[in-house]
Amino acid sequence: MDSTLLAVVVATVLAGLGGFFVPAVIARIPPYRPDVEHDESSEAGSEVDGTVDATATSAPEEPPEPFPDIARLPGLAWKSAVAAAAVGALVGVAVDWTWALVLWVPLVPVSVALAVVDWRTRLLPTAVIRPTYGVLVVLVLVGWAVTGDTDAVVRAALGWLVAGGLYGLLWVIYPRGLGFGDVRLAGVLGIALGWVGWGAVLVGVYAGFLLGGVLGGLLSVLRIVDRKGFPFGPFMLIGALVGLLWGEALWSALVSG
Repeated sequence: MDSTLLAVVVATVLAGLGGFFVPAVIARIPPYRPDVEHDESSEAGSEVDGTVDATATSAPEEPPEPFPDIARLPGLAWKSAVAAAAVGALVGVAVDWTWALVLWVPLVPVSVALAVVDWRTRLLPTAVIRPTYGVLVVLVLVGWAVTGDTDAVVRAALGWLVAGGLYGLLWVIYPRGLGFGDVRLAGVLGIALGWVGWGAVLVGVYAGFLLGGVLGGLLSVLRIVDRKGFPFGPFMLIGALVGLLWGEALWSALVSG
C-alpha cells in the first residue's frame, strides 16, 4: 500500500474514533470560576484561567454555557467524529507516513474539542491545553529517540518559542484583543508545526491571523459573532491546518524564488 494512502487511512480512522470522545473531554473540564480575576488566575494556574478571547482585563461572570451542557449537545459525538475524521485525512495527506503523523493525530480530536468550547464560550480551558502540552512534548522526545531527527526537535522548540512568543507579545501589548488561552494554544501549535518545518510554522501562524481578521470580521458584520469579541481559537486551528497542508511548499517557493 502506498505510504500516503496508509497515512490517510490510519489518520482518518484514529482521529475519527478520537472525535467520539470530544463530549467526554468537554464534560471533564472543571467549572469556570468567575470570582477569580484574570491576573490572579494566570499566576495560580487555574483550570480555565485567562482564556477569554476578547476581554483579558475582566473575566465574564460566567461562560455562555456550562461545559456539561455543551457536552450534552445533540449529535456532538458523531459530528465531532466526522469533523475529526475529515481533518485526520488531510493530516495524512500533509505529513505522509512520518513521525509527524504521531504528533498530529492525537491533536486532531483535542483541537475539535477546543474549537467547540471556544466557539460557544470564548474560553480555551487550561485543563485541556496543559495535558496536550505534556503529551506533545513526550511524543516529540520519543520521536527524537526513534528517528534521531535533532533538527525537527530544535524546530519544534523554536516553533513553540516563535508562535507562543508572538502571541504572548501581542497579549502584553493589547490584552483586550487577545486571551491568554490563545497564547497557550499558539505554543501547542508551534510545537506541532515546528516538527514539520519552518514553512508550516510561519504560514500556519500567519494564516491564523489572516483568517481571524477576515472571516472574523465578516462574521461580525453578519452578526454571527459578537463584534466586540469573537473566538479566535478556531481560526488559529484552521490556520495551523493551512500551514500543515501548504506551508512547506509556499516556504520553499519563497526561498527558492
